[in-house]
Amino acid sequence: MSGSILAELESICGPGAARAGRPDDSGAGFVASPATPRSVAELLHIAVERGLSVRPRGSGSKFHWGRGGEHPDLVIDTGRLNGMWDHDGATAIVAAGTRVEAAQAVLRSHGRRLTLDPPSPGATIGGVLAMNESGPLRHRFGGPAGQALSVSLVDSAGRFAETAEWEGPSGEVLTAALLPLEDLPEARRWVTRPVSTPTEVGELVAQVVTQDLALSGVEVDLPAAGTGTLALLLEGPAAGVATGAGRLARQLGPRAVIRAEPPQWWGRYSFGVSDVVLRIRVRSRDLHSVGYTLRDVVGLPVPVRGSAGAGVVHAVLPRGLSAARIGDVVVALKQVLLGRGGRVVVLTAPPELAAQMEMARPTDLL
Repeated sequence: MSGSILAELESICGPGAARAGRPDDSGAGFVASPATPRSVAELLHIAVERGLSVRPRGSGSKFHWGRGGEHPDLVIDTGRLNGMWDHDGATAIVAAGTRVEAAQAVLRSHGRRLTLDPPSPGATIGGVLAMNESGPLRHRFGGPAGQALSVSLVDSAGRFAETAEWEGPSGEVLTAALLPLEDLPEARRWVTRPVSTPTEVGELVAQVVTQDLALSGVEVDLPAAGTGTLALLLEGPAAGVATGAGRLARQLGPRAVIRAEPPQWWGRYSFGVSDVVLRIRVRSRDLHSVGYTLRDVVGLPVPVRGSAGAGVVHAVLPRGLSAARIGDVVVALKQVLLGRGGRVVVLTAPPELAAQMEMARPTDLL
């Protein structure tokens, strides 16, 4: 039967565009790379007829997130669904398999940009939207799923749809999205300040976010040991950015530094594929509650990095914890966050642990 399925997949996608799964395909039975939305629809028809489970994949940078330990029968690789058009105005239509960095490079040559900055190397538009993956610019522009003006997709039954009210993945395959554009900022400056505790971070962020400074990013890096850093990004006309950066540095005190380049950790994850990572949504003024709860439950400081301003941070748990122990940490955090409007999910974990725990679903990331 596998031979006949592969033949059907090749007949849809073309010679060499479908194959049996390899060890690096996360246990997938087959991988197919369609070049058009119609081919996506035909693949989904085949999947329904054959009873195959399906999962789309862009660059694969986030394939291990959440329920990444599942082994789909068919992976639909969106790499050939790439390109961008109608980008000469306030918006652009970008195909789902297009890498964000490639789209940004094209737009940059026209003095424009997408308001997306996902940390994952090679992240595609489809993956960024499906996982609502955002970087520091989330503080000003919000998450990618909320930025999309409309999305084109093929549902699990192989039907085409375009919607402005997409609420996250539920079995469909995204094929393109209408996204807003803006002019590249004339100037960018980062103001950084050393920080030592979650309480200090919360107090400083509370001071600066109320100012009329149009901050584009408010990020924190708190390692398990040593001094951390609070970094704030200002963008816009050169004169306004220079004035705002000076004002902000004075407000943050003598240890604040104005920089023309970001800190090395800016816009990067502090974790790898083998780490147990919690994604936490919390208001900046409640960040201290998360930090101290993590320390008390785990028994030692836990590194935290992310958007202190927008309230999306990641905590990397020590290696060697059992699934039950990780569950205790999550329960403790949920109790603390319950009355604070926050939430916590397990974003990544090694496969043997992920199989024993409740992992984040894509809808949990929206």
